[in-house]
Amino acid sequence: MVMDASCGIGFLMPDEQDPASLAALNAIKAGVETWVAAHWAVEVSNMLRHAEPKRISAAQSASLCALALALESQVHVDVETYRRAFSETLALAKTHGLTVYDAAYLELAMRKGATLATKDKDLAKAAKASGVPLL
Repeated sequence: MVMDASCGIGFLMPDEQDPASLAALNAIKAGVETWVAAHWAVEVSNMLRHAEPKRISAAQSASLCALALALESQVHVDVETYRRAFSETLALAKTHGLTVYDAAYLELAMRKGATLATKDKDLAKAAKASGVPLL
């Protein structure tokens, strides 16, 4: 499975939890091989930063960061994301009208032959068009 930041924030943030995001978290906990693009932690941290203080407190944010970090041993960070950003990833972004950040998850799922876990509608549409299964 490849998990994007929208899915990660979807199980971290109490007000964004949904069945698909919780299914991704349960898959990780069950030992399903899970990959994230190299920028996943930066994206999730940025989302948490923008949620504070309107939606969560600083203490809640720190707790959610600790939870995300605790998944480190169960989630593989893809270093190829960097190498492919200027080629395959950029091409996918242009083809599907995605941000390069989102296209990196699509490229990774395609390369790994993996299911994509995302809450992003545009990314899900591009995945379907590319033959990538969705969680």
